[in-house]
Amino acid sequence: MTTDINVITQPIFLVGAERSGTTVLRLMLKHHPKVAWCCEFEYAVDCISNSGDLPQLDEYYTFLETNFVFQSTGFRIDRSLSYPQLLNSFLCQERELKGKSIVGATVHRDFDRLLGIWPSARFIHIIRDGRDVARSCIGMGWAGNVWTGVERWIEAEHLWDKLTQVIPAEQRIDITYEELISEPVKTLTCLCNFIGIAYDQAMISYHQTSTYDFPDPSFIGQWRRKLSDYEVQLIESQIADMLVDRGYELSGLPVLKTTPLIEQGLRLQDWWARLQFRLQRNGMLLFLSDYLSRRLGIKKWQKSVRLKLNAIKIAFLK
Repeated sequence: MTTDINVITQPIFLVGAERSGTTVLRLMLKHHPKVAWCCEFEYAVDCISNSGDLPQLDEYYTFLETNFVFQSTGFRIDRSLSYPQLLNSFLCQERELKGKSIVGATVHRDFDRLLGIWPSARFIHIIRDGRDVARSCIGMGWAGNVWTGVERWIEAEHLWDKLTQVIPAEQRIDITYEELISEPVKTLTCLCNFIGIAYDQAMISYHQTSTYDFPDPSFIGQWRRKLSDYEVQLIESQIADMLVDRGYELSGLPVLKTTPLIEQGLRLQDWWARLQFRLQRNGMLLFLSDYLSRRLGIKKWQKSVRLKLNAIKIAFLK
């Protein structure tokens, strides 16, 4: 990246599994008078390969044409810029649009790829009890049962463990959803100290200007009330050690040993539930159009279908 006064060398990235509290924390951060924030910044890393190879720009421009999150930002695409410069320009545009001095973004997956663009980036990692995350993913249509619902949590936590091995301690901070909800001022003050700014009361007044309510402490540990014993056992059979390592208490229920046959049944049930969710939300015609356009590789058709699907997603956004 060329040296320029607009180069952002130390952006702040909020990372963690979806349904872990990233939305509420993002709202709190962006309501600080000095902080601007890009939500759902995955479009910055989705086209980077696992080996770190950057995408061809023409392919990336095409990708952005149907990325509904990017399209909702209104960001300009300067085709004279390299890929790293272009990503930097998106952060600059958000910062300038909001008239603030600090900018950050939320990334739920493949956030290790960010270091290839911003090696000095700072990271806020938020974690929530994986049993609550697994339950929440079902309601979003991302999983058909808690067995598969916890996979996003596992993936994000493994990736964070990997990232902490290469990021200096001064570039990262960990918080829990439970701490944020039960002690918001204390937790946000700690985060502000990490960022290098003073805590501001506006951070906990976001519910006055958004469609999101301030989270209730009763949201903590909902799995105890809303999951069956069997569902809890299914989750803990996968992540018991990870939960304990991260300071969460186990349920105390007998350890469940799943068999290949049980797991195959859970995978099948997950596939069927997600299929039914998409059919109900998108309708049979659009569902089939999506499948066939991708199967046949007809680009113009794919784009048309994707834009229709995006419109449905936007309609369901809070």
